Amino acid sequence: MKGNRAYMNQERRQIIVNEIINWRKSKLLPDQYCDFLLNLYADDEETTSIQQQQSAVGKAVATIQKATGLQWFLTLGTFTFISILVFYFSRFPTTLQISVVVLGTIALLWMGARIRKRSESSGIACIGIAMLVLLGGGLYILNLHEWEDMLWKILLLSACALLWIICGIKMNIPMLHLSGWLASLLVYGWMLYTYTTEPKWFEIQLYWLPIAVIFGWTSWFIHRWSKPVAAVLFVICALVWFMPEVYSLLAFEGTAIIQLQILFKIALGGAVLFLMRKRWMVWVV
Repeated sequence: MKGNRAYMNQERRQIIVNEIINWRKSKLLPDQYCDFLLNLYADDEETTSIQQQQSAVGKAVATIQKATGLQWFLTLGTFTFISILVFYFSRFPTTLQISVVVLGTIALLWMGARIRKRSESSGIACIGIAMLVLLGGGLYILNLHEWEDMLWKILLLSACALLWIICGIKMNIPMLHLSGWLASLLVYGWMLYTYTTEPKWFEIQLYWLPIAVIFGWTSWFIHRWSKPVAAVLFVICALVWFMPEVYSLLAFEGTAIIQLQILFKIALGGAVLFLMRKRWMVWVV
């Protein structure tokens, strides 16, 4: 009798464990709840085995085992197609090369948006790869065709910056949004260095400080609708505040007056932030 009772208890416990595993697979309960229930009903050996099955390797093996012939064909076909693109990319016509880079970027963005619904880190990684494909592929095409004119690089970086800003805001990725504005500032500084000759120190200030004011005002204006966007614009405002000195140090030889300007701006900016701390913290928090 005791043996039969123990067998029935074991059988019931196994049924409960199987149900919990099904709940995990169908996402009826969060993973942490399923882990808690498994620790209650499963033996130590069973728990270890289940955890191994639920690991990344276990999931991958299970997916491969369940894959159909069509899925294998599509996977191998996609891999072969990508290999052909990589090996023969330089022999394609220019229009086709540009189309491959653009369509590849769009496809990766679409995949990243879908994957992000299941895994935030994996989706953002895929979106980041898409942005690198656009920038790296564009630079490779420029170098391949010996388009060394500065205008082409400025146009490419401007297009990348615009896409990063739009996608960063639309997809709520502050780092991508911030990267877009930083790329825009790089383009602006690049153009200043290319098309201006020996500007005076006050002219350099006039090139940058109005932009800092615009970013600061825009951050305040839109904070009621989007705090993440306002925070990014506030950070850009703070960076542009020091850009005249950074630009002078990079484009020209450093002088004592530049160091004094940096110290003065740090003191002035710190005083302004302290006096207006109750207002600007509302923008970005």
